[in-house]
Formats: sequence, structure tokens, C-alpha cells
Amino acid sequence: MASGQDPAEGFVAARVGKPHGLRGEVTVQVHTDDPERRFVPGAVFPTEPSERGPLTLRSVRVHQGTYLLAFDGRPDRTAAEALRGTRLLVTDDDPDVDDDGWREEDLLGFEVVLPDGSPLGTVSALHLRPVQDLLEVRTVRGEVLVPFVEELVPEVDEEQRRVVVDPPPGLLELGEGT
Repeated sequence: MASGQDPAEGFVAARVGKPHGLRGEVTVQVHTDDPERRFVPGAVFPTEPSERGPLTLRSVRVHQGTYLLAFDGRPDRTAAEALRGTRLLVTDDDPDVDDDGWREEDLLGFEVVLPDGSPLGTVSALHLRPVQDLLEVRTVRGEVLVPFVEELVPEVDEEQRRVVVDPPPGLLELGEGT
């Protein structure tokens, strides 16, 4: 788990970004693979830091591909700005929590190797996307995004803190020179 996060509190469903408009809406970086089910008006989220919550979702909408959330008791832009950086948590005792998926905090810092065992880098982020998740790998040449699908990431070894990546030709070179 990420440092400072109590495992009993759950995992991060989203991280609050900047305010949007004047009515208390905020942008969020989504960290759940099922935002339509998690982000419904009336849902209550424990927060990290805990003193900013719990937060009750007042409204949700998607604007140009970005989730915009508003919370009870946060009626304006100033109140929304105070939430920037807040993590919205889903508790582990939630019966709807899917334990089959990977959480970003579970993978951060894992060594990334090629199928022959040669080192590639370390996991620096997991980007959850509607179509497919992307594993961000920090290499000596910079950051590389690898689709987090079984064909390209055939093995995640929690005990060894290692991820095996089997990229197709050219994938690792796509970001070079930009």
C-alpha cells in the first residue's frame, strides 16, 4: 500500500484534482475500473487525509472524458479547491470491492523485467482507463506506457515484487525522441 495509507481504510477510487466551474465541482483522476458503479449520488467516501471527509457525492457527470464530481457541503469553487489532492477511498468491507484487480499502490516500485529476465525499469504508475489499463514503467530512457493486458504483462509476482513485460517490437521505442 502507498505510504500513509492504512490498509483497513481501503483503496483509492479517485484522487481529486482542480475545481471546475463555480458550483463546487472538481475533476478527479479515476483509480477504479468501475466508475459508473462507484460514483453515484449519495455514495459516501472515506478520505485521505481523513479530516477532509467523509464526503457524500452530490452529483457526477462526465465532461470531455473527465469525471466531474460535487459533494454535499462543498457548494462553491473555494470549497472545491480545498479538496484538491484528497483521495476518495473504497473500504475493503464494501461487498462490491473487486479483489481480482490490481491497485496502483500494490504495484508501485515493482521491478519490471523482460521475459528473458533482463531489467527494463520499475512501475511508476497504473493508469486505469475505460478500454484497457496502462502500466507506466520508469526506464533509464524515460517513461513508457504498456497496455496492462495478459498478452503483454504475462506475470505479476507479488512475492518477488516483479512484473514481466513481453512487449511487441517497437512498443518500448514509441516514446523515444519526443
